[in-house]
Amino acid sequence: MFIRNNFLEIKSHLPEDVKLIAVSKFHPVEVIREAYDAGQRIFGENRVQELTAKQPFLPHDIEWHFIGTLQTNKVKFIAPFISMIQSVDTLKLMQEINRQAENCNRLIRVLIEVHIAEEESKHGFSPDECKALFADGIPEQLKNLQICGLMGMATFTDDKRQVRREFESLHTLFKEIKSLPSTTGNDLFMELSMGMSDDYLIAIEEGSTMVRIGSALFGARTK
Repeated sequence: MFIRNNFLEIKSHLPEDVKLIAVSKFHPVEVIREAYDAGQRIFGENRVQELTAKQPFLPHDIEWHFIGTLQTNKVKFIAPFISMIQSVDTLKLMQEINRQAENCNRLIRVLIEVHIAEEESKHGFSPDECKALFADGIPEQLKNLQICGLMGMATFTDDKRQVRREFESLHTLFKEIKSLPSTTGNDLFMELSMGMSDDYLIAIEEGSTMVRIGSALFGARTK
């Protein structure tokens, strides 16, 4: 009931066109099932080993999104079933996802992760690198990838103005890339994943189409 109530509360704040990604890392199958029974269908995990351990024991209509740092040698373990990889932060990783998707005869949806935060620990392409990636037509060469948009994480700070500026900058970049010849007319390049439990309402105001929420839904995590 605790999770169901949290789910309904969060959903009440989401516009109809904003998707909720339930961040279920460190939570057991039974807890994920509670969220599923409440109506949630998209779940985000950030560790390959944990995801592959859970996935067989949960309903097959779940959309699994990978949202953490992904090593190239781990792609093969999630390629057969992953719905979206949100954390694509290098060209090398893009190429490996494309290769493993081809091996599985699949088209894997991805988001390009952009580094918008002040913390150096955050991953992702710089805005200039991201624009160059699309301007050079690299995505068009990877036939088993479907690039659906961008993802970013704001600085972990109490300064909401800074968080808003960072989200606004990512939305601006998204619109710039959307207008490039390589993406013009691409109706699938439409997702902007930004916002977590502490800042998702700001992210929605700044154009987010996907919010990644863990603790506000499931409560504190225990490893």
